[in-house]
Amino acid sequence: MDYQQARSHILSHPQSVEDFPFGPQTAVFRVRHKIFALLSLESGIASVSLKCDPSEALALRDLFTAIIPGYHLNKKHWNTVILDGTVPAGEIKRMIDNSYALVIAGMPLNQRP
Repeated sequence: MDYQQARSHILSHPQSVEDFPFGPQTAVFRVRHKIFALLSLESGIASVSLKCDPSEALALRDLFTAIIPGYHLNKKHWNTVILDGTVPAGEIKRMIDNSYALVIAGMPLNQRP
């Protein structure tokens, strides 16, 4: 999965909005003002940071060398995935979907999309 494929999948989620509060190199994706993904492209290398259940975050880091603790984020709840082709696209999509679902689950019922 590359930058554009990850971006397309992230934006396919209901009410997903993209903005650039940290500068042009990092796209921030929100649902109802809550961040669920950050997509970066630096020196030609893309990465996506995603919210994750703490125990699953650790397991994913053990399984894939391209998954590291969240860069500039709470390392207990966030992972950063280097989009170098070593993590299967289906797994990255699952992690994006899971991040979105975790953020939605934390919202009051009347604010959920």
